Amino acid sequence: VGFKAAMAEHGEKSGKIADTVMGDFGPIDEIKKEVKSTQFLGYESCDTHGRVVGLVESDQRQQSLAESPRQDQILVLDRTPFYAESGGQVADVGMVTGPAGVFRVTDVQKDGGIHVHHGHVVEGTINEGDQVSATVDPDRRNAIRRAHTATHILHHALQSTLGSHAQQRGSKVTDDWLRFDFSNLQAVSAAELAKIEEIARERIGAASRVQAEVLPLADARSRGAMMLFGENYPDPVRMISIGDFSRELCGGTHLDNTSDVGGFEIVAEESVSSGTRRIEALTGLRAQENRRLTELSLIHI
Repeated sequence: VGFKAAMAEHGEKSGKIADTVMGDFGPIDEIKKEVKSTQFLGYESCDTHGRVVGLVESDQRQQSLAESPRQDQILVLDRTPFYAESGGQVADVGMVTGPAGVFRVTDVQKDGGIHVHHGHVVEGTINEGDQVSATVDPDRRNAIRRAHTATHILHHALQSTLGSHAQQRGSKVTDDWLRFDFSNLQAVSAAELAKIEEIARERIGAASRVQAEVLPLADARSRGAMMLFGENYPDPVRMISIGDFSRELCGGTHLDNTSDVGGFEIVAEESVSSGTRRIEALTGLRAQENRRLTELSLIHI
């Protein structure tokens, strides 16, 4: 299995795959039968060229989409840099520019092997068969990468502080914000939270390399990759290694170096259910702004 095929399968199996509203016998199903799969190029680039292979509006297959700021429209490309929501990571947003129009991408979901780009035409027209340029919003993508890499670092800091039982039970990653659910029987104390934050910041400041590689599942297991109980993993798998302290199986987008996470601030800790706690944290620009506001409030006390 090739790198991109393995990653597409891992993305599907490691997160919730949203179904389209058309069901199994609508226009998306028709496009799937024709196209089979989308080539995902988003690990390598935020800007790629591709061809429009399917358009949908009002639950009907279309040959062309015109400007419609309020109507949800769907576009399918043969190749895309847009990450589809999966594994707790939100989808990319951005623009698809063709010879006669521009399509704004506001959400991306996987349906079988294809990436379904939701949004609307903001200028001119987009036609099936158009050769287009697909561009992910780079600032938002980088903010998501910061938060996702920080999620792995937080997982390490939790286990270092609370013990190996503090394993992931769910996560949500968006631009410079993360939510992480983990197993723990009682609330995390203020002292423990301070220690977790300290470890995370130390790991971020150490400027450790973040590396993604595809390898057989057995090799990942032998190298100590963290595997979540009850999770079904493809073979081969994509493993994210951070320095020498974190190895997790993950299909999401990540930084190349921990120093690029920037700031890290834990802003909430609460119970989700019996035996499961939740931490929310900020990274990058949001973390820096949160720290600035906190320091200002302390000055005025």
